[in-house]
Amino acid sequence: MQKYFLKSAKIALVLVYLVIFAGAFVRLTGSGMGCPDWPKCFGYYIPPTDQKELLFTPSKEYTKGQVIIKEEALWVAKEDFVATDRFENSNWTAYEKHDYAIFNPIHTWVEYINRLLGALAGIACIVTFVLSFGYRKHQKNLIYLSFIVCVLMAFQAWLGKTVVDSVLSPYKITTHMLAALLILAIQLVVIYSVKTNNKPLVFNTKFNTILLVSLVLTIIQIVLGTDVREHVDIVSKTGAPEIMWLQNPTVIFYIHRSFSILVLAINAFLFYMNSKLNLNASKLKWVMYLLAFEIISGIAMYYFDFPFGTQTIHIVLATLLFGVQFYLVLESYSQRKKQL
Repeated sequence: MQKYFLKSAKIALVLVYLVIFAGAFVRLTGSGMGCPDWPKCFGYYIPPTDQKELLFTPSKEYTKGQVIIKEEALWVAKEDFVATDRFENSNWTAYEKHDYAIFNPIHTWVEYINRLLGALAGIACIVTFVLSFGYRKHQKNLIYLSFIVCVLMAFQAWLGKTVVDSVLSPYKITTHMLAALLILAIQLVVIYSVKTNNKPLVFNTKFNTILLVSLVLTIIQIVLGTDVREHVDIVSKTGAPEIMWLQNPTVIFYIHRSFSILVLAINAFLFYMNSKLNLNASKLKWVMYLLAFEIISGIAMYYFDFPFGTQTIHIVLATLLFGVQFYLVLESYSQRKKQL
């Protein structure tokens, strides 16, 4: 079991990142309500590709839970039945969780793929949890951590349902994102705990302290960014063109923009310290690359009116940055424990 545990944990981590990417792409394309029900999609395990499949059809066999669109509303089949020549209310119940009843095949399949990736990530986390029992004699904490990841994945699935039921509440979408960061952090702890080829860092108290501060600043910056994104979502839903999305931003936007300078400065200082003192924190170069592209994507969104894909890139880069920084903190913390 130990032989496959690390591989399974890495696969789960990659899938969680793919879910984050897919989720960001869902928001970019406005596909969040592509499947208006949950966990199925219009009552199907494999969603329809044509709106005709969602219209009432005489003599058609309907199964319990199947959804149709009639008079701009969703109707759910109460039981299995064969339709007569006309729509009969006794066979259907109105969908009451929300009144969104629009079918867009592209949005539907983008959201469906996002859900499939989420299911795959969940399965990978469950497999990792099962394999963790191979460490029950000498690293029991891996069992607990792997179980917590499974619980958080279940929470994410439930939260995804509430996001759909609320017709994409910005607050719930932000919570969805922060829960994903927590999953990433725990999964990285799991992976680091069993890797045998971790490169040791040279212990330096000042460096370790500043590194931890830089991680906290990144988390704050991500939270600020989600608030900006909520504002953009609200404005975009009014039908305003991209040029208007940040024309009258909240004060949080200006804090987020200026805060990026602090994040860049503290990580540049860490990079300088690492080079000068030979601390072996080689992953800092990836931190600088990610920060550079993150800032470029942010500039592109503000000054060039949200070019296609920049929002998705911005979110994914932020989570990658968090992951690399968190792993660096794990490396520095392990060296600190060895020094004590």
